[in-house]
Amino acid sequence: MAENSKDIIAGAAAKMQDAVAFLEEDLKTYRAGKANPAMFNNVMVDYYGSPTPVPQVASITVPDARTILIQPWEKNMIAKIEKAIMDANLGVTPQNDGVQIRITIPPLTEDRRKDLVKKVKAAGESAKISIRNARRDANDQFKKAQKDGMPEDEAKDSEAVIQKDVDKFNKKVDEVIAAKEKEIMTV
Repeated sequence: MAENSKDIIAGAAAKMQDAVAFLEEDLKTYRAGKANPAMFNNVMVDYYGSPTPVPQVASITVPDARTILIQPWEKNMIAKIEKAIMDANLGVTPQNDGVQIRITIPPLTEDRRKDLVKKVKAAGESAKISIRNARRDANDQFKKAQKDGMPEDEAKDSEAVIQKDVDKFNKKVDEVIAAKEKEIMTV
C-alpha cells in the first residue's frame, strides 16, 4: 500500500509542477517594454490552410532591445504574418519592407504597466487554483484508498506531504509573479 500513496503524491507533485511551468511559459508572452520573440509564440498564421505559430514559419531575431525582425522562410507569407500580428492585438505595429517585417516595441505607459501587472497576478492566481485542485484530487484519492484498506495514519501523513508540496509550489508561483511584476514596472 505504501507504493500507492507514493504514486498519488508523485502524481500530485507533477500536476503542481506543470501548473508552475505553464505559468512561466504564459508570462513569457507578456510584453514588458522590451523586445521578446516569445510574444509571437501564440500568434497563429494561416499556413496553407492550417493555423501555425509564427516561429514555425519565420525566423525571429532581436537586433536591439526595442526591435524585432521577422523574416519568413517563404516570401508569400509576409502579408499573412503581418495580418496575424495585427489580429493578435499585441499593441505593436508591423512594418513590412517586402523582405522582412520590422516591429518596434513602444515603451509601455504607466496605465498599461498596471494592467499587465493585474493580468500577471490573475495568471498567478489561476496557477494557484490548479495547484489546489491537484491537492484536492490527491486527498480524494487518499480517502478512496483508505476505504480500500490504506491505514488512516498513512493517509494523514500523505496529506501532510501533499500540503507541504502545495506550500512549496505556491511560494514558487509568488516568486515568478514578483519577478515578472518587477520586470514590467521597471522603466
